[in-house]
Amino acid sequence: MNILAIDQGTTSTRALVVEPSGSHRIVKAIEHKQHYPAHGWVEHNPEELIQNIQICIDAGCKNSSSNIAAIGLDNQGESCLAWNADTKQAVSPVIVWQDNRTQATIDKLIAEGRQDWVLDKAGLPLDSYFSASKLAWILENIPEAKTLQQQGKLRLGTTDAFFLDRLTNHFVTDITTASRTSLMNLNTGQWDEELCKLFAVPIESLPEIVATTGNFGTITSNGKEIPVTASVVDQQAALFGHGCRNAGDAKITFGTGAFALVVTGDRPLKSPEQGLLPTVAWQLQNSTPVYALDGGVYSAGSAINWAKSLGLFKNFAQINQYSQSTAIERGLVFVPALSGLGCPHWDRRAGGLWLGLSLNTEPADMMQSILEGIAFRAAEVITAMDLITPIGDKISIDGGVSLNPYFGQFLANVLNRQVAVKPFTELTAMGTARLAGQNIQATDIITGSSQCYSPKAINSYLTDKFTDAVSRAKNWHI
Repeated sequence: MNILAIDQGTTSTRALVVEPSGSHRIVKAIEHKQHYPAHGWVEHNPEELIQNIQICIDAGCKNSSSNIAAIGLDNQGESCLAWNADTKQAVSPVIVWQDNRTQATIDKLIAEGRQDWVLDKAGLPLDSYFSASKLAWILENIPEAKTLQQQGKLRLGTTDAFFLDRLTNHFVTDITTASRTSLMNLNTGQWDEELCKLFAVPIESLPEIVATTGNFGTITSNGKEIPVTASVVDQQAALFGHGCRNAGDAKITFGTGAFALVVTGDRPLKSPEQGLLPTVAWQLQNSTPVYALDGGVYSAGSAINWAKSLGLFKNFAQINQYSQSTAIERGLVFVPALSGLGCPHWDRRAGGLWLGLSLNTEPADMMQSILEGIAFRAAEVITAMDLITPIGDKISIDGGVSLNPYFGQFLANVLNRQVAVKPFTELTAMGTARLAGQNIQATDIITGSSQCYSPKAINSYLTDKFTDAVSRAKNWHI
């Protein structure tokens, strides 16, 4: 029997079928539109996402002769919305994790001195990245949501809860996703009444928190009812897909953003001084949670796609290799703060920045500096993690940027560690499939050997130069 993983990401929805032999293939991938209705706002159409998920499920079932034993679903994490409990119709757009519309609310809470209190309870800093302030904004600004609340028919949650409620009639969210909202108490694994009150999010409108694997209901495809046995945040799915199981095992996924996670074990490690986020890595059915530290870089692949849209390069082969010395050695630095700075700075007011531009600067130089800037930002996160829990001498990476040879080698240099690039790029879907198949007898998924980059010495002053550039990018948008 096969396993179907649905990876519902920031830019697309993908379907991965895994066979008992361990072979696997992407059978469908559909991009969806990104909507930018105002500066700093990012939205998705929830109906488009639901439609694409169903198309991917149907494609997975058709391509495997309906021999699907279980479905796993991963989600974007902090992206959230509101919907009607009776009709299951969305009454708001999906407000995406990148969205910054609630920064004024966050600033007010910080000014009131609530930062440490929220950190202690939720394990997360006050930041518009997380779902809590977004959900409050929906209730405050969308009249239909307010009306539904008064009628006792409002449902609020991250996208996974909407997908499951609509497709399986189970109004639940898994603990990894709930841990990204700023509304879950990290110590209890349940919604916290005081956090909900602080953010003005009605606790009665939120879904039940459950384990990552278990019974999530069934989805109908081609006349067959197929059980959903796993639901998980995309980055935690990628951590599982990389094979990270023990404390100190780390991965970085380079997608729209770059997200590093390291397994920490059976208890959350809080490190507010390092700007790292304790989070739930996964919780298998009838087991206790496994925890991780998380650090995100908001702009990675999105920075490269932005540069491509500006005409700095035409095809990705153009940016795979550079004959000159590094851009930063030649004085050109790029800080990829196009959506602000995430870990360990947490400054959504930071701005993207080039330093060292001159009349001699060419598009190739600018692209080289963008790749280096993404690597430097990822290294900042790993350095902060290593201070809290020792990380091994090899880090596993995936995602589109990971396939760039120049980037892979430069990242190994700035990390001073081996960098292993998985030959199969769909590690998020892979992890989701592995979780969904936990209780299904099947051969383990084969991912093949990795491409490895060994570190070469890099002068510490270059890291200092990048650090200086980051300091100049901070608090730019007042």
